[in-house]
Amino acid sequence: MTIPPGRALRVVGDVHGDLRGFTYACETDRFVVQLGDLSDYGPDSAGVLRLIFRLIDEGRGLFLLGNHDYKLRRVLRGEGVRVTPALAATRDALDASLRVRAIEEIGRAPAWARRDQALFVHGGFHTDMLLGDPPPLDALHAHGALARALYGKPTGRIQGDGFPERSLAWIDRIPAGLTVYCGHDRRSTDGRPWRRTNAAGGRAVFLDTGAGKGGHLSWIDLDAQTREG
Repeated sequence: MTIPPGRALRVVGDVHGDLRGFTYACETDRFVVQLGDLSDYGPDSAGVLRLIFRLIDEGRGLFLLGNHDYKLRRVLRGEGVRVTPALAATRDALDASLRVRAIEEIGRAPAWARRDQALFVHGGFHTDMLLGDPPPLDALHAHGALARALYGKPTGRIQGDGFPERSLAWIDRIPAGLTVYCGHDRRSTDGRPWRRTNAAGGRAVFLDTGAGKGGHLSWIDLDAQTREG
């Protein structure tokens, strides 16, 4: 599924198992674009997956590929990855049918999507994203635009909280007039989406405000021309 033209949108940040917040966000006639990281940390990752799959079945929404979604699929497929306590809790909460559906839907979730002057991605922007659609998941490799979509831009250093430090230098390469809506990094200090504009006029909007991790779920509504309402 792609983002339909001519539909008003609701762009939803990282959910991380916050079913209550996601249920509220999905009570809309707008088409829902969720920016990835549906599961882990929050109280009901299974419920979140069921809800987004229902939206997909009804033609009312889609989700982009986040690093937590990608890792969940690998675990469900029996691949050798390190299983954190949060990921183990998600895996163990899924029944057999939901596991099959999760493998299927995560496997075809796009790593990024564009409509008009808006680009939607989980981790961060890469100029190659302007060249066309992302390849299917089985073609993913951890470099270039695909790695940026999943992980942002790691510096190679670890922060005091134990998470990787990530550079935001990619914001300077967003072309004039383009707005990149992303999640992945909880940058906000006031509970609102975090915004930055570069010297050329390109913008980045970070919608991760800590849902499932002690914060709350955020979203932004866009009109049919992909402008913020």
